[in-house]
Amino acid sequence: MKVAVTSRGPEPDSEIDPRFGRAKYFIIFDRETDEVVALDNTQNLNALQGAGIQAARNVIDAGAKALITGNVGPKAFATLKAGGVEVCLGADGTVRDMVEQYEAGRLRSVDKPSVTGHWV
Repeated sequence: MKVAVTSRGPEPDSEIDPRFGRAKYFIIFDRETDEVVALDNTQNLNALQGAGIQAARNVIDAGAKALITGNVGPKAFATLKAGGVEVCLGADGTVRDMVEQYEAGRLRSVDKPSVTGHWV
């Protein structure tokens, strides 16, 4: 299973980016193959609108079945849920730490967004 994590940098030891749609990167961990891929999110970082929905589509297209981030708005949340992606919020620390916490069962998924939208 693939897990996506919002990140400020392209490496697993980068800090979590608390924003979803405007995160600088998404780090995708493939838990079956141990492959790690960094997806650049610059196009959405600077988007005037629709950043969360497009970022959600990118995460879904990457094959992620779980997302770890700090916050997510309602439109992005709805898109992720429609794509079958489990959403875990409130992440803090490094990307690698959050994946380890997820794998250990210490992160819980949520059933609603954490912000009303347009959180920068």
